[in-house]
Amino acid sequence: MHFEKLGRRDIARLVAADIPDGAYVNLGIGIPTLVSAFLPADRDVILHTENGIVGMGPGDSGVPLDLDLINASKEAVTLLPGASITDHVVSFAMMRGGHLDLTVLGAFQVSARGDLANWDTGAPGTIPAVGGAMDLVAGARQVYITMEHVAKDGRPKIVEECTYPLTGAGVVDRIYTDLAVIDVLAQGLQVRAMVAGLAFSDLQSMTGCPLTLAADCQALMPG
Repeated sequence: MHFEKLGRRDIARLVAADIPDGAYVNLGIGIPTLVSAFLPADRDVILHTENGIVGMGPGDSGVPLDLDLINASKEAVTLLPGASITDHVVSFAMMRGGHLDLTVLGAFQVSARGDLANWDTGAPGTIPAVGGAMDLVAGARQVYITMEHVAKDGRPKIVEECTYPLTGAGVVDRIYTDLAVIDVLAQGLQVRAMVAGLAFSDLQSMTGCPLTLAADCQALMPG
């Protein structure tokens, strides 16, 4: 059976479509950063960055580079009307204090009950990078994860139990991969959408814990 995986921009587009109007959102490094480019023009979403921006706008190649105005991926951004800049103390207080509606992060592993591991694999030569992820998953009202469905060696990244150090336990609400969109529910993981042409049995074989299929599961098309 033929199917085509979603690209990074496809994943970011799906996340952006699911962010509600008026939400305060933190976007992490990598695919999450791309989400800002796909936010609907008729939706007012306020973007927060750990380095102290509330009201982040898109980069502008016509504006001189200002290294104080960067996102989590170290890319240049702008300030929208009404934006504010804070120090790290206030920025992290927002994160820890429950003032963010949503954070979108990457992951090395997500478990069947929504545990998240995204800061250290223990691989030789790698540098653990906690950043503000632990604060974000503890304080944000919802946590969305973006990642490839399997690792480069083919092992599932959605697993029964995380084998890497946890960022947070039971914190993930939804997972967006290059194959599917999966909700983390009290009764387990439920597939709400999957790429067209992919059999559910094949998706299950690439996942390290049981999945269920939503009755209204949607087909996803790249591009």
